Amino acid sequence: MALQIGIVGLPNVGKSTMFSAITKAQVDCANYPFCTIEPNVGVVEVPDERLDKLTALNKSEKTLPTTIEFVDIAGLVKGAAEGQGLGNKFLAHIRECDAIAQVVRAFDDKNILHVDGSIDPVRDAETINTELALADLETVNKRRETIGREMKAGKTKELEALTVALTRASEALSQGTMLRDIEWTEDEEGALKPLNLLTKKPMLYVVNVSEAQLGDGSWKERVGALKGELVPVCVKMEADMMDMSEEEKKEYLEMTGQAESGLDRLIKTGYKLLGLITFLTSGPLETRAWTVKQGSTAPQAAGKIHTDFEKHFIRVEVTPYQDYIDCGGEVGAREKGKTRIEGKEYIIQDGDVCYFRVNA
Repeated sequence: MALQIGIVGLPNVGKSTMFSAITKAQVDCANYPFCTIEPNVGVVEVPDERLDKLTALNKSEKTLPTTIEFVDIAGLVKGAAEGQGLGNKFLAHIRECDAIAQVVRAFDDKNILHVDGSIDPVRDAETINTELALADLETVNKRRETIGREMKAGKTKELEALTVALTRASEALSQGTMLRDIEWTEDEEGALKPLNLLTKKPMLYVVNVSEAQLGDGSWKERVGALKGELVPVCVKMEADMMDMSEEEKKEYLEMTGQAESGLDRLIKTGYKLLGLITFLTSGPLETRAWTVKQGSTAPQAAGKIHTDFEKHFIRVEVTPYQDYIDCGGEVGAREKGKTRIEGKEYIIQDGDVCYFRVNA
């Protein structure tokens, strides 16, 4: 199953327009709250300029980038944890995602209503974070009630770890601390995992800015108190680029002083937020990017290509991407000693160009 990033935010902050631009899928973007009721899911390619260079070098017939999924989730309002707006339905959709991209609005436009009547991205983020924390607090306290009965039936190491973790989580959430900001032991991590807590999920902020704010960086003044990864995106600009050709898009970005689109920045940041890296395979038939979790071993990476490859793994021939390019490809890299042979313990690095040897 593909890893998913849920796009959340208050109504009318630009979520659905941004999702539409990311996935080039037309979704309803009307100017009123709760326009999005069922979550839209879009599969997007992760931009990677390395693929084009490998494709050209090996004259590959096909180029296959890696992908992640973005989920556009209904706009949240204050009181969602108690069922206001779309309430629990909204929270259930976020619970299914692996990470959260929270959209906050920093631009002024009197023609686009804000649910709270004024522009304050820090306040908006606090509203959403509070609702996520309240929902988690309810989940944690319910589990604490049931665990008492289980402990009477007989203590186990797992139940003891869960009791400690739930107590810590309840105290933190009551003080407004997000669970992702706490250090957990390995046992506590394992104990909390089945609860799928919202504030434990990795999160970044997508700051929806005007073109002027994007150019002069003035959006930073409005989000100074926000902690975490911030990605500025001019959603209006991205929507304007939706129907442009790649050449037109490139010219437009150069004209506005941008090295890449805000959406490309968001996709790359989201990919990293999920703790993912890319390894590459390349030859005359295809050049392809593959996704693995950071810290994956060579056999685990081989298993991404085919499940049997992990079981029958022998070794992997690895060439760092830049060495592969600098040496003019596989043959040159071998001749110059840039290709290494690694075994089962090898940890795959981002940009490794790999050739796996497996038992037939």
